[in-house]
Amino acid sequence: MESMSTRAITPDAEGEWRPAAAYSLAQTLGVLQRGTHDPTVRVGDSSAWLCFRHDGGPVTLRLDLARDPAPAHGDPAPALLRWRAWGEGAQHDGFADAVVRLAGGADDWSVFDAGDFPAALPPIVQRARRAHPGLRLPATGRVFDALVPVVLEQKVTTIEARFAWRYLAGRFGDAPPSPASGPGDSVLPAGLRLPPTPAQIRRIPSWEWHAARVDSARSRTLLRAAESAAGLDRLARSTLDDRPGRALQSLPGIGPWTAAEVLQRSHGDPDSVSVGDFHLSGFVGEALTGSRTDDVGMLDLLRPWHGHRQRVVRMIAASGFRKQAHGPRLAPRDYRRF
Repeated sequence: MESMSTRAITPDAEGEWRPAAAYSLAQTLGVLQRGTHDPTVRVGDSSAWLCFRHDGGPVTLRLDLARDPAPAHGDPAPALLRWRAWGEGAQHDGFADAVVRLAGGADDWSVFDAGDFPAALPPIVQRARRAHPGLRLPATGRVFDALVPVVLEQKVTTIEARFAWRYLAGRFGDAPPSPASGPGDSVLPAGLRLPPTPAQIRRIPSWEWHAARVDSARSRTLLRAAESAAGLDRLARSTLDDRPGRALQSLPGIGPWTAAEVLQRSHGDPDSVSVGDFHLSGFVGEALTGSRTDDVGMLDLLRPWHGHRQRVVRMIAASGFRKQAHGPRLAPRDYRRF
């Protein structure tokens, strides 16, 4: 009879994916992690843990980046991404394809990298693309999971938003399926949780929102989103041609910035720009022209690369460029006093 430890270690699903070009796990999945202590995502240079639900079933996913041991004709060894998953959700149809999309496998940079297109890009973007050819845009296929931390980031400092996400996911998210690792197997990092479900969000009492330092405007937005979970599930299954951003913005409290930040993660949108971001327009303007600009100016600067504007923004960020800091830092607010 198979022992309990062996059954626990054996994944419910596993597979591998060979990217057709250069691939960076950290740069691709890093956008999904909210800080070092994100309760749902931990990404390293060559491995990552992600906890989520697929078709309603819980999943713990482990990704490991290696090199193909048998490259052809003496070429440099291409990337080989191996994955293992535990939990009911990993047994559902389409899970293997979902893993590849999550890892950026559906993201196509061929137009961006071919023909005359690269030569028309700003020099800072050209240099960044040459230095970071393995960056892909992930597509999680999960709108509600992407929406919650983005709403928590509305009009507050990064420190506040990450504290709120750690508090709410850590306190109200369920424990993920555990690989219960044995000798030679990977150990599930301490503190990982599944993202809170819409039902769990709806049950959060007012004093817990205060403890998480979440003001009433953001908590109301999340509660309304939780009530509209069925519609958000339909958006998750839509394509970018269906304009899911418009439908997302029909929910009160969700504007262009929130919709763009969500679609960059849920759909891997290569064109969405986070209009309304406190820093982005100045950052893009200074990187491309040496002078800060506003949202209108940023969109005008990015217009020649319509269809790939998010790729351009990501490359500017990857370049290491930093705009000059002006003005005092914002201090975190304690919403427990309100």
